[in-house]
Amino acid sequence: MNRPFFLTPLIVATALFMENLDSTIISTSLPAIALDLKEDPISLKLALTSYLLSLAIFIPASGWAADRFGSRTVFRLAIAGFTVGSILCGLSSSLPQFVGARFVQGIGGAMMVPVGRLVVFRSVPRRDLVRALAFLTTPALIGPVLGPPVGGFITTYFHWRWIFWINVPIGVVGILLATRFIEDFREDKPERFDLTGFLLVGAGLASLIFGLTILGRGFLPRAGVIALILSGATMLILYGVHARRSPAPIVDLSLMRIPTFRASVTGGFVFRIGVGAIPFLLPLMLQLGFGLTPFQSGLLTFASSAGALLMKPTASPILSRFGFKPVLVVNAVLSASMLAACGLFRPDTPHWAILGTLLVGGFLRSLEFTSINAIAYADMPDGRMSKATSFTSTMQQLSLTTGVAVGAGIVELTRRAHHETALSAQDFSPAFFIVGAISTLAALVFMTLPKDAGASLRGVRRRGDANEEAAE
Repeated sequence: MNRPFFLTPLIVATALFMENLDSTIISTSLPAIALDLKEDPISLKLALTSYLLSLAIFIPASGWAADRFGSRTVFRLAIAGFTVGSILCGLSSSLPQFVGARFVQGIGGAMMVPVGRLVVFRSVPRRDLVRALAFLTTPALIGPVLGPPVGGFITTYFHWRWIFWINVPIGVVGILLATRFIEDFREDKPERFDLTGFLLVGAGLASLIFGLTILGRGFLPRAGVIALILSGATMLILYGVHARRSPAPIVDLSLMRIPTFRASVTGGFVFRIGVGAIPFLLPLMLQLGFGLTPFQSGLLTFASSAGALLMKPTASPILSRFGFKPVLVVNAVLSASMLAACGLFRPDTPHWAILGTLLVGGFLRSLEFTSINAIAYADMPDGRMSKATSFTSTMQQLSLTTGVAVGAGIVELTRRAHHETALSAQDFSPAFFIVGAISTLAALVFMTLPKDAGASLRGVRRRGDANEEAAE
Protein backbone atom coordinates (compact mmCIF):
# COMPACT_ATOMS: atom_id res chain seq x y z
CA MET A 1 0.00 0.00 0.00
CA ASN A 2 1.33 3.42 -0.99
CA ARG A 3 1.64 5.77 1.94
CA PRO A 4 1.90 9.58 1.78
CA PHE A 5 5.55 10.61 1.58
CA PHE A 6 5.17 12.69 4.75
CA LEU A 7 3.98 9.80 6.98
CA THR A 8 7.44 8.40 7.76
CA PRO A 9 8.96 11.85 8.48
CA LEU A 10 6.13 12.63 10.88
CA ILE A 11 6.64 9.37 12.78
CA VAL A 12 10.40 9.88 13.02
CA ALA A 13 9.63 13.40 14.23
CA THR A 14 8.13 11.84 17.37
CA ALA A 15 11.62 10.83 18.43
CA LEU A 16 13.02 14.25 17.52
CA PHE A 17 10.19 15.85 19.50
CA MET A 18 11.17 13.89 22.59
CA GLU A 19 14.87 14.69 22.26
CA ASN A 20 14.35 18.39 21.51
CA LEU A 21 11.79 18.77 24.30
CA ASP A 22 14.28 17.22 26.71
CA SER A 23 17.23 19.36 25.62
CA THR A 24 15.35 22.67 25.87
CA ILE A 25 13.74 21.76 29.18
CA ILE A 26 17.06 20.92 30.81
CA SER A 27 18.62 24.15 29.51
CA THR A 28 15.93 26.20 31.24
CA SER A 29 16.27 24.20 34.45
CA LEU A 30 20.08 24.20 34.76
CA PRO A 31 20.29 26.85 37.52
CA ALA A 32 17.68 25.03 39.63
CA ILE A 33 19.39 21.68 39.10
CA ALA A 34 22.74 23.20 40.10
CA LEU A 35 21.19 24.65 43.27
CA ASP A 36 19.54 21.37 44.22
CA LEU A 37 22.72 19.35 43.59
CA LYS A 38 24.81 22.03 45.38
CA GLU A 39 27.03 22.65 42.35
CA ASP A 40 28.35 25.73 40.53
CA PRO A 41 26.05 26.43 37.54
CA ILE A 42 29.08 26.47 35.23
CA SER A 43 29.81 22.89 36.33
CA LEU A 44 26.47 21.82 34.88
CA LYS A 45 28.03 22.16 31.42
CA LEU A 46 29.26 18.62 32.18
CA ALA A 47 25.65 17.45 31.99
CA LEU A 48 25.23 19.04 28.55
CA THR A 49 28.59 17.96 27.18
CA SER A 50 28.32 14.39 28.53
CA TYR A 51 25.12 13.94 26.55
CA LEU A 52 26.53 15.53 23.40
CA LEU A 53 29.77 13.59 23.82
CA SER A 54 27.85 10.32 24.10
CA LEU A 55 26.12 11.19 20.84
CA ALA A 56 29.41 11.95 19.12
CA ILE A 57 30.94 8.63 20.28
CA PHE A 58 28.08 6.30 19.36
CA ILE A 59 26.58 7.98 16.31
CA PRO A 60 29.32 6.64 14.01
CA ALA A 61 28.06 3.11 14.74
CA SER A 62 24.43 3.99 13.99
CA GLY A 63 24.62 3.55 10.22
CA TRP A 64 26.29 0.15 10.52
CA ALA A 65 23.81 -0.98 13.20
CA ALA A 66 20.85 -0.01 10.99
CA ASP A 67 22.34 -1.87 8.01
CA ARG A 68 23.10 -4.95 10.14
CA PHE A 69 20.07 -5.27 12.40
CA GLY A 70 17.41 -3.28 10.54
CA SER A 71 16.46 0.37 10.86
CA ARG A 72 13.14 -0.29 12.61
CA THR A 73 14.73 -2.56 15.22
CA VAL A 74 17.53 -0.11 16.02
CA PHE A 75 15.14 2.86 16.02
CA ARG A 76 12.83 1.23 18.58
CA LEU A 77 15.72 0.17 20.84
CA ALA A 78 17.12 3.69 20.67
CA ILE A 79 13.83 5.23 21.82
CA ALA A 80 13.67 2.71 24.68
CA GLY A 81 17.27 3.52 25.71
CA PHE A 82 16.62 7.25 25.67
CA THR A 83 13.51 6.75 27.82
CA VAL A 84 15.43 4.67 30.39
CA GLY A 85 18.13 7.34 30.53
CA SER A 86 15.45 9.96 31.18
CA ILE A 87 14.15 7.98 34.15
CA LEU A 88 17.69 7.72 35.56
CA CYS A 89 18.11 11.49 35.21
CA GLY A 90 14.98 12.03 37.27
CA LEU A 91 16.34 9.74 40.00
CA SER A 92 19.82 11.36 40.18
CA SER A 93 20.91 12.93 43.47
CA SER A 94 24.48 14.05 42.64
CA LEU A 95 26.37 15.59 39.74
CA PRO A 96 28.23 12.35 38.83
CA GLN A 97 24.94 10.41 38.79
CA PHE A 98 23.29 13.08 36.69
CA VAL A 99 26.18 13.22 34.22
CA GLY A 100 26.16 9.41 33.96
CA ALA A 101 22.41 9.32 33.34
CA ARG A 102 22.76 11.95 30.62
CA PHE A 103 25.44 9.78 29.02
CA VAL A 104 22.99 6.85 28.95
CA GLN A 105 20.41 9.14 27.34
CA GLY A 106 23.01 10.05 24.74
CA ILE A 107 23.53 6.41 23.73
CA GLY A 108 19.83 6.20 22.88
CA GLY A 109 19.88 9.54 21.12
CA ALA A 110 22.97 8.51 19.16
CA MET A 111 20.98 5.78 17.43
CA MET A 112 17.55 7.40 17.49
CA VAL A 113 18.09 10.55 15.44
CA PRO A 114 20.50 9.46 12.68
CA VAL A 115 18.73 6.13 12.11
CA GLY A 116 15.39 7.95 11.96
CA ARG A 117 16.86 10.40 9.47
CA LEU A 118 18.25 7.49 7.43
CA VAL A 119 14.78 5.93 7.29
CA VAL A 120 13.44 9.19 5.87
CA PHE A 121 16.19 9.45 3.24
CA ARG A 122 15.58 5.86 2.11
CA SER A 123 11.79 6.24 2.05
CA VAL A 124 11.39 9.58 0.28
CA PRO A 125 12.21 10.42 -3.37
CA ARG A 126 15.06 12.92 -3.63
CA ARG A 127 12.81 15.50 -5.31
CA ASP A 128 10.67 15.52 -2.13
CA LEU A 129 13.61 15.64 0.29
CA VAL A 130 13.37 19.32 1.24
CA ARG A 131 9.62 19.01 1.88
CA ALA A 132 10.19 15.79 3.81
CA LEU A 133 12.77 17.49 6.01
CA ALA A 134 10.24 20.22 6.74
CA PHE A 135 7.66 17.58 7.77
CA LEU A 136 10.36 15.84 9.81
CA THR A 137 11.49 18.90 11.73
CA THR A 138 8.22 20.82 12.14
CA PRO A 139 6.70 18.47 14.77
CA ALA A 140 10.17 18.09 16.27
CA LEU A 141 10.33 21.86 16.70
CA ILE A 142 7.20 21.79 18.84
CA GLY A 143 9.45 20.30 21.53
CA PRO A 144 11.72 23.36 21.73
CA VAL A 145 8.66 25.65 21.63
CA LEU A 146 7.03 23.85 24.55
CA GLY A 147 10.28 23.02 26.36
CA PRO A 148 11.31 26.38 27.87
CA PRO A 149 7.89 27.42 29.25
CA VAL A 150 6.94 23.89 30.32
CA GLY A 151 10.35 23.26 31.87
CA GLY A 152 10.30 26.65 33.56
CA PHE A 153 6.78 26.08 34.90
CA ILE A 154 7.61 22.62 36.27
CA THR A 155 10.88 23.80 37.81
CA THR A 156 9.33 26.92 39.36
CA TYR A 157 6.13 25.40 40.72
CA PHE A 158 6.93 21.68 41.10
CA HIS A 159 10.39 20.03 40.87
CA TRP A 160 12.96 19.71 38.09
CA ARG A 161 12.94 15.90 38.28
CA TRP A 162 9.51 15.78 36.65
CA ILE A 163 10.89 17.28 33.46
CA PHE A 164 12.59 13.97 32.61
CA TRP A 165 9.64 11.72 33.33
CA ILE A 166 7.63 13.51 30.65
CA ASN A 167 9.63 11.48 28.12
CA VAL A 168 8.17 8.16 29.27
CA PRO A 169 4.72 8.38 27.58
CA ILE A 170 6.25 10.05 24.51
CA GLY A 171 8.75 7.20 24.19
CA VAL A 172 6.00 4.57 24.43
CA VAL A 173 4.02 6.30 21.65
CA GLY A 174 7.13 6.51 19.47
CA ILE A 175 7.83 2.77 19.83
CA LEU A 176 4.24 1.87 18.95
CA LEU A 177 4.20 4.10 15.85
CA ALA A 178 7.56 2.78 14.67
CA THR A 179 6.37 -0.81 15.07
CA ARG A 180 3.25 -0.15 13.03
CA PHE A 181 4.49 2.07 10.20
CA ILE A 182 8.31 2.15 9.87
CA GLU A 183 9.83 -0.19 7.27
CA ASP A 184 12.73 -2.36 8.43
CA PHE A 185 15.43 -1.34 5.95
CA ARG A 186 18.63 -3.35 6.12
CA GLU A 187 21.53 -4.35 3.89
CA ASP A 188 21.74 -7.94 2.62
CA LYS A 189 25.52 -7.93 3.08
CA PRO A 190 26.45 -5.24 5.61
CA GLU A 191 30.06 -4.18 5.89
CA ARG A 192 32.24 -5.57 8.64
CA PHE A 193 32.15 -3.42 11.77
CA ASP A 194 35.24 -1.23 12.09
CA LEU A 195 36.05 -1.92 15.74
CA THR A 196 39.50 -0.32 15.61
CA GLY A 197 38.08 2.85 14.07
CA PHE A 198 35.23 2.94 16.58
CA LEU A 199 37.65 2.72 19.52
CA LEU A 200 39.97 5.38 18.09
CA VAL A 201 37.15 7.82 17.29
CA GLY A 202 35.31 7.19 20.57
CA ALA A 203 38.35 7.44 22.82
CA GLY A 204 39.73 10.38 20.84
CA LEU A 205 36.53 12.40 21.01
CA ALA A 206 35.98 11.52 24.68
CA SER A 207 39.48 12.61 25.71
CA LEU A 208 39.52 15.76 23.60
CA ILE A 209 36.07 17.08 24.51
CA PHE A 210 36.26 16.10 28.18
CA GLY A 211 39.64 17.80 28.43
CA LEU A 212 38.33 20.99 26.84
CA THR A 213 35.23 20.90 29.06
CA ILE A 214 37.09 20.69 32.38
CA LEU A 215 39.92 23.03 31.31
CA GLY A 216 40.42 25.63 34.03
CA ARG A 217 37.79 24.12 36.36
CA GLY A 218 40.17 22.39 38.78
CA PHE A 219 38.68 18.91 38.34
CA LEU A 220 42.11 17.55 37.39
CA PRO A 221 45.66 18.91 37.60
CA ARG A 222 46.54 21.10 34.61
CA ALA A 223 49.05 18.51 33.37
CA GLY A 224 46.34 15.85 33.38
CA VAL A 225 43.97 18.06 31.41
CA ILE A 226 46.62 18.86 28.81
CA ALA A 227 47.44 15.14 28.56
CA LEU A 228 43.76 14.38 27.91
CA ILE A 229 43.53 16.97 25.14
CA LEU A 230 46.76 15.88 23.46
CA SER A 231 45.93 12.17 23.67
CA GLY A 232 42.50 12.81 22.21
CA ALA A 233 43.96 14.78 19.30
CA THR A 234 46.57 12.04 18.74
CA MET A 235 43.95 9.28 18.57
CA LEU A 236 41.90 11.25 16.06
CA ILE A 237 45.00 11.72 13.90
CA LEU A 238 45.67 7.98 14.13
CA TYR A 239 42.10 7.36 13.04
CA GLY A 240 42.71 9.50 9.96
CA VAL A 241 45.63 7.20 9.07
CA HIS A 242 43.51 4.12 9.81
CA ALA A 243 40.57 5.36 7.71
CA ARG A 244 42.74 5.63 4.60
CA ARG A 245 43.76 1.98 4.93
CA SER A 246 40.47 0.43 6.05
CA PRO A 247 38.10 -0.87 3.35
CA ALA A 248 35.07 0.08 5.47
CA PRO A 249 35.97 2.85 8.00
CA ILE A 250 33.32 3.66 10.58
CA VAL A 251 33.59 7.36 9.68
CA ASP A 252 34.17 7.51 5.94
CA LEU A 253 36.49 10.48 5.41
CA SER A 254 36.40 9.95 1.64
CA LEU A 255 32.90 11.47 1.65
CA MET A 256 34.61 14.82 2.11
CA ARG A 257 35.65 14.64 -1.55
CA ILE A 258 32.05 15.47 -2.48
CA PRO A 259 31.99 19.32 -2.57
CA THR A 260 28.42 19.80 -1.32
CA PHE A 261 28.92 17.31 1.50
CA ARG A 262 32.26 18.88 2.47
CA ALA A 263 30.74 22.36 2.59
CA SER A 264 27.79 21.12 4.67
CA VAL A 265 30.05 19.40 7.21
CA THR A 266 32.73 22.10 7.57
CA GLY A 267 30.46 25.12 7.26
CA GLY A 268 27.85 23.50 9.48
CA PHE A 269 30.48 22.73 12.12
CA VAL A 270 31.61 26.34 12.33
CA PHE A 271 28.05 27.69 12.32
CA ARG A 272 26.87 25.30 15.05
CA ILE A 273 29.64 26.31 17.45
CA GLY A 274 27.79 29.56 18.08
CA VAL A 275 24.37 27.94 18.09
CA GLY A 276 25.53 25.22 20.48
CA ALA A 277 26.36 27.82 23.11
CA ILE A 278 22.83 29.31 23.15
CA PRO A 279 21.05 26.65 25.29
CA PHE A 280 23.77 27.04 27.91
CA LEU A 281 24.33 30.79 27.89
CA LEU A 282 20.84 32.25 27.46
CA PRO A 283 18.98 30.63 30.41
CA LEU A 284 21.91 31.30 32.74
CA MET A 285 22.05 34.95 31.71
CA LEU A 286 18.31 35.47 32.10
CA GLN A 287 18.08 33.70 35.46
CA LEU A 288 21.41 34.34 37.20
CA GLY A 289 22.28 37.60 35.45
CA PHE A 290 18.84 39.20 35.14
CA GLY A 291 17.15 37.58 38.15
CA LEU A 292 14.24 35.98 36.27
CA THR A 293 12.54 32.80 37.45
CA PRO A 294 12.86 29.63 35.32
CA PHE A 295 9.26 30.13 34.17
CA GLN A 296 9.89 33.74 33.15
CA SER A 297 13.07 32.70 31.39
CA GLY A 298 11.27 29.93 29.54
CA LEU A 299 8.55 32.30 28.36
CA LEU A 300 11.28 34.34 26.67
CA THR A 301 13.59 31.67 25.29
CA PHE A 302 10.79 29.73 23.61
CA ALA A 303 10.69 32.52 21.02
CA SER A 304 13.75 31.06 19.28
CA SER A 305 11.96 27.78 18.68
CA ALA A 306 8.76 29.56 17.71
CA GLY A 307 10.70 31.43 15.03
CA ALA A 308 12.17 28.14 13.81
CA LEU A 309 8.70 26.62 13.63
CA LEU A 310 7.40 29.56 11.60
CA MET A 311 10.25 29.15 9.12
CA LYS A 312 9.64 25.55 8.07
CA PRO A 313 6.79 26.14 5.58
CA THR A 314 8.90 28.84 3.88
CA ALA A 315 12.14 26.83 3.51
CA SER A 316 11.32 25.12 0.23
CA PRO A 317 10.00 28.29 -1.52
CA ILE A 318 12.99 30.35 -0.34
CA LEU A 319 15.52 27.78 -1.53
CA SER A 320 13.67 27.31 -4.83
CA ARG A 321 13.64 31.05 -5.43
CA PHE A 322 17.19 32.00 -4.43
CA GLY A 323 19.18 28.75 -4.48
CA PHE A 324 21.27 27.08 -1.79
CA LYS A 325 24.51 29.04 -2.11
CA PRO A 326 23.06 32.57 -1.71
CA VAL A 327 20.82 31.46 1.15
CA LEU A 328 23.66 29.70 3.00
CA VAL A 329 26.09 32.62 2.63
CA VAL A 330 23.81 35.56 3.39
CA ASN A 331 21.77 33.81 6.04
CA ALA A 332 24.88 32.64 7.92
CA VAL A 333 25.86 36.27 8.43
CA LEU A 334 22.34 37.35 9.42
CA SER A 335 21.91 34.43 11.83
CA ALA A 336 25.28 35.03 13.50
CA SER A 337 24.45 38.72 13.87
CA MET A 338 21.22 37.90 15.71
CA LEU A 339 23.19 35.56 17.96
CA ALA A 340 25.73 38.27 18.79
CA ALA A 341 22.85 40.70 19.43
CA CYS A 342 21.97 38.66 22.54
CA GLY A 343 25.13 40.12 24.07
CA LEU A 344 23.44 43.54 24.01
CA PHE A 345 20.65 42.42 26.35
CA ARG A 346 20.63 44.06 29.76
CA PRO A 347 18.44 43.49 32.84
CA ASP A 348 16.35 46.55 31.87
CA THR A 349 15.97 45.54 28.19
CA PRO A 350 12.23 45.40 27.38
CA HIS A 351 11.00 41.84 27.13
CA TRP A 352 9.37 42.55 23.77
CA ALA A 353 12.81 43.43 22.38
CA ILE A 354 14.27 40.18 23.69
CA LEU A 355 11.35 38.21 22.28
CA GLY A 356 11.66 39.89 18.89
CA THR A 357 15.40 39.27 18.65
CA LEU A 358 15.05 35.61 19.62
CA LEU A 359 12.10 35.09 17.27
CA VAL A 360 13.94 36.48 14.23
CA GLY A 361 17.14 34.69 15.21
CA GLY A 362 15.31 31.37 15.53
CA PHE A 363 13.72 31.84 12.10
CA LEU A 364 17.07 32.54 10.43
CA ARG A 365 18.96 29.76 12.20
CA SER A 366 16.31 27.21 11.28
CA LEU A 367 16.52 28.21 7.63
CA GLU A 368 20.29 27.76 7.78
CA PHE A 369 19.99 24.34 9.41
CA THR A 370 17.47 23.12 6.82
CA SER A 371 19.74 24.30 4.01
CA ILE A 372 22.87 22.77 5.57
CA ASN A 373 21.18 19.41 6.23
CA ALA A 374 19.68 19.17 2.76
CA ILE A 375 22.75 20.22 0.75
CA ALA A 376 24.79 17.44 2.39
CA TYR A 377 22.84 14.81 0.43
CA ALA A 378 22.39 16.67 -2.85
CA ASP A 379 25.09 14.65 -4.62
CA MET A 380 25.32 11.67 -2.28
CA PRO A 381 25.05 8.20 -3.92
CA ASP A 382 22.22 6.14 -2.44
CA GLY A 383 24.61 3.38 -1.37
CA ARG A 384 26.55 5.77 0.86
CA MET A 385 23.59 7.33 2.66
CA SER A 386 24.08 5.41 5.93
CA LYS A 387 27.74 6.44 6.12
CA ALA A 388 26.83 10.03 5.30
CA THR A 389 24.14 10.29 7.98
CA SER A 390 26.50 8.88 10.62
CA PHE A 391 29.25 11.28 9.56
CA THR A 392 27.06 14.40 9.56
CA SER A 393 25.36 13.53 12.84
CA THR A 394 28.72 12.96 14.53
CA MET A 395 30.05 16.30 13.35
CA GLN A 396 26.84 18.08 14.37
CA GLN A 397 27.06 16.83 17.92
CA LEU A 398 30.79 17.49 18.11
CA SER A 399 30.24 21.10 17.01
CA LEU A 400 27.43 21.62 19.53
CA THR A 401 29.65 20.17 22.27
CA THR A 402 32.41 22.53 21.22
CA GLY A 403 29.94 25.41 21.37
CA VAL A 404 29.01 24.63 24.99
CA ALA A 405 32.69 24.33 25.95
CA VAL A 406 33.62 27.58 24.19
CA GLY A 407 30.66 29.54 25.60
CA ALA A 408 31.22 28.29 29.15
CA GLY A 409 34.95 28.90 28.91
CA ILE A 410 34.49 32.52 27.84
CA VAL A 411 32.00 33.18 30.66
CA GLU A 412 34.40 31.66 33.18
CA LEU A 413 37.30 33.79 31.93
CA THR A 414 35.14 36.91 32.03
CA ARG A 415 34.02 36.18 35.58
CA ARG A 416 37.63 35.75 36.69
CA ALA A 417 38.63 38.97 34.95
CA HIS A 418 35.93 40.76 36.97
CA HIS A 419 37.20 39.06 40.17
CA GLU A 420 33.72 37.71 40.94
CA THR A 421 32.50 34.43 42.40
CA ALA A 422 28.83 34.71 41.42
CA LEU A 423 27.77 35.16 37.80
CA SER A 424 26.48 38.59 36.79
CA ALA A 425 24.88 40.00 33.64
CA GLN A 426 28.14 41.54 32.40
CA ASP A 427 29.85 38.13 32.29
CA PHE A 428 27.78 36.92 29.34
CA SER A 429 28.12 39.65 26.70
CA PRO A 430 31.64 38.75 25.52
CA ALA A 431 30.61 35.12 25.09
CA PHE A 432 27.70 36.03 22.78
CA PHE A 433 29.88 38.39 20.74
CA ILE A 434 32.66 35.81 20.28
CA VAL A 435 30.48 32.80 19.40
CA GLY A 436 28.53 35.03 17.02
CA ALA A 437 31.77 36.00 15.30
CA ILE A 438 32.77 32.33 15.01
CA SER A 439 29.44 31.42 13.38
CA THR A 440 29.87 34.21 10.84
CA LEU A 441 32.95 32.41 9.47
CA ALA A 442 30.65 29.72 8.05
CA ALA A 443 29.76 32.13 5.24
CA LEU A 444 33.34 31.89 3.97
CA VAL A 445 32.99 28.12 3.65
CA PHE A 446 29.66 28.30 1.82
CA MET A 447 31.10 30.79 -0.64
CA THR A 448 33.19 27.93 -2.08
CA LEU A 449 30.07 26.09 -3.27
CA PRO A 450 29.36 26.03 -7.01
CA LYS A 451 26.62 28.38 -8.15
CA ASP A 452 24.20 25.54 -8.95
CA ALA A 453 24.83 23.57 -5.73
CA GLY A 454 21.77 21.62 -4.65
CA ALA A 455 20.04 21.89 -8.03
CA SER A 456 18.75 18.31 -7.74
CA LEU A 457 16.96 19.20 -4.50
CA ARG A 458 15.23 22.17 -6.10
CA GLY A 459 13.94 20.20 -9.06
CA VAL A 460 16.40 22.08 -11.32
CA ARG A 461 18.67 20.19 -13.68
CA ARG A 462 22.31 21.07 -13.86
CA ARG A 463 23.75 21.75 -17.29
CA GLY A 464 25.80 18.55 -17.15
CA ASP A 465 22.72 16.50 -16.33
CA ALA A 466 20.87 17.88 -19.33
CA ASN A 467 23.82 17.07 -21.59
CA GLU A 468 23.89 13.48 -20.31
CA GLU A 469 20.18 13.05 -21.03
CA ALA A 470 20.64 14.44 -24.52
CA ALA A 471 23.48 11.99 -25.16
CA GLU A 472 21.25 9.09 -24.17
